[in-house]
Amino acid sequence: MGHKTENVELTVLCLIQDGNRLLLQNRVKEDWKGYTFPGGHVEAGESFVDAVVREMREETGLEILNPRIVGIKQFPITDGRYIVLLFKATEFIGTVVSSDEGEMEWLDIDKLSEVNVVEDFHDLMKVIDDPDLNEFQYTIEDGEWIVHLK
Repeated sequence: MGHKTENVELTVLCLIQDGNRLLLQNRVKEDWKGYTFPGGHVEAGESFVDAVVREMREETGLEILNPRIVGIKQFPITDGRYIVLLFKATEFIGTVVSSDEGEMEWLDIDKLSEVNVVEDFHDLMKVIDDPDLNEFQYTIEDGEWIVHLK
């Protein structure tokens, strides 16, 4: 058996839904460009729920209420893994504002095909929406990134 601890980077993403509309961020950073869910890093010692509430406040201007954890995304990093806790919120107060990470926009679910979403957006949506799926995992096999939905 190897070490029980590994290098872990903890982040959160949240799908904020209002009826048929999703709040998405048109992300400008080149590493993950396109429409995606807002999110960010969990600070040391911070609870995951507190982190998602804080990140949504910072990136969208909304105060989300009763966020639910709906899945996990993870991929390998040097000596460890990058973990994204996936949340969903359908209750919120406030008015949407944008941040320098990208413009926040409400998009109808049926209009998603008309915008440029990030590469793994549809797999993320599957994990968030399908009660039978919990995890979105990337593994690297022979230099290829492989998606596993479980």
